Amino acid sequence: MKERPILFNGAMVRAILDGTKTQTRRVVKLQQLAGNYFEGGAAGVEFDGFRIPRDCGPAPARFSAEAVGGGACISEEIYCPYGQPGDRLWSRETWSVVSNDWDDDGNLIDWIPDRPATAIHEIPFGQGYYSGHVIYAADGAHEWAGDDDGGGEPRSAWHPSIHMPRAASRITLQITGVRVERLQAIREADARAEGVTIEDRHMGGYCAGEFLPPAIRAHRELWESINGAGSWAANPWVWVIEFKRVTP
Repeated sequence: MKERPILFNGAMVRAILDGTKTQTRRVVKLQQLAGNYFEGGAAGVEFDGFRIPRDCGPAPARFSAEAVGGGACISEEIYCPYGQPGDRLWSRETWSVVSNDWDDDGNLIDWIPDRPATAIHEIPFGQGYYSGHVIYAADGAHEWAGDDDGGGEPRSAWHPSIHMPRAASRITLQITGVRVERLQAIREADARAEGVTIEDRHMGGYCAGEFLPPAIRAHRELWESINGAGSWAANPWVWVIEFKRVTP
């Protein structure tokens, strides 16, 4: 069993914690495969596309690249970079640390914040280390000691999710399934398993060429908020990673 980090934004962290998110989709990086074989190749050779079996199951996905006019058909098996069933993922999210303090006599004051927190002791970060309690931006704002009370901009102490060390993570997931499919092949039940929030605008009648069920509409909106305008229309191949939360 291997463990790997994975990034989630605040909304998706909350959905995992409340049990509504049990799937995530991540774009398959086909460009790397193309570069392995065709970089520096014959001038004028272009790619006709990639073929991926629909039923990959837990096995590695097999990619076939065909070069137009070049007569080439090269295949390579690559594994999902997030792991296989039985492997684990640990969540990286926006975080910070409320440090321990000492009283006037030099005694340690080990107080627990009034919000979800993870106790840590001397975890390396930057050129130093942290002790105290990790808190998470997904749980709401925090008033930091030393904030400007004079109407100016408060000091921010949140750290980006990409910088979260393993010891600070509060969410561990076990992979239960991996497959590949086109983004727009998502079913309504799977869109709900992505932890989307369905709002009134997703429930309107089918009009103006809009024929998607509400959860898929909500997932499309979420996808484009993360990946940018036009990312849904691009309909990329995606890894579909199913998981369950591992609790102590």
